[in-house]
Amino acid sequence: MKKYGIIIISALIIFIFSVCSSPPKNKDEVFIHRSQAENMLALGNKEAGRGNYENAFAILAESKRNAVLSDDPSAIIRCSLSLANVLYSLGRKDDAFNEWEKAIAEAEKSGNRELLSVTRIFYARGNLFSGRASAASVLDEVNRQQGFIKADRLYIAFSWQVKALAQRALGSYTEAENSIKRSLEIHEKDMYPENASYDWYTLASIRSLAGNPNGALQALNSAILIDRRIENSWGLAASWRAVGDVNRKEGMEKEALEAYSRARAIYEALGNSFEIAQIDQRISQITGEN
Repeated sequence: MKKYGIIIISALIIFIFSVCSSPPKNKDEVFIHRSQAENMLALGNKEAGRGNYENAFAILAESKRNAVLSDDPSAIIRCSLSLANVLYSLGRKDDAFNEWEKAIAEAEKSGNRELLSVTRIFYARGNLFSGRASAASVLDEVNRQQGFIKADRLYIAFSWQVKALAQRALGSYTEAENSIKRSLEIHEKDMYPENASYDWYTLASIRSLAGNPNGALQALNSAILIDRRIENSWGLAASWRAVGDVNRKEGMEKEALEAYSRARAIYEALGNSFEIAQIDQRISQITGEN
């Protein structure tokens, strides 16, 4: 994996700023910290979108440190939100909720109504995934907060995405598809391919649950085409595994095995033993081999 290389590069950038110049004036120092926070936040989000969570965590932790040094409430909030997402993906759920709560508290103090709504939707999504709140209550929360998010198109897309996830959990598949398409429209128009790929992946799961396997496979093919273009190995592996799941559900065992094999090869190249074990379990359920 590329994580160590990126961490070294990030550390080198920080080192250069710290030792290769005379002590800056206060305002310049703030500009440096804010710039570092924003640049590393973008990089950390990109790494997280590709499943490189350990690397993303290191980058985002440093991003938040720079945001704190610049005393920029907006940057602090956004770094906390992304950091919490990665913590959750790493299985550190209590730490993730603690970070989300910090973001909410900072947004309340800042008086930024849009970011406050964003933080509450992030928190609601965490509640949905962890089972701490019902899908109906999460949907209600998104509906309460969504109208306050007007300036940042990525966060507008995110609100539609969370709405779709709640609607999917409620079995409202038509509404869920319509919502995820609103998110997809923004991500495709504004050229955020990792986000668009995830939208297609989510759309596939909605269609599969709705009893539309052909539509699900079409959506997964769209995700695969995007991830091939941007070389998002994690997304490719997840989508091929989902192709296998859809085909297995439809009794198309040969197609399922082919898809699982492609997913397994990618996970093996990534060195992800946990996901390899998950794929092997699926394969053995078809072949009957242990």
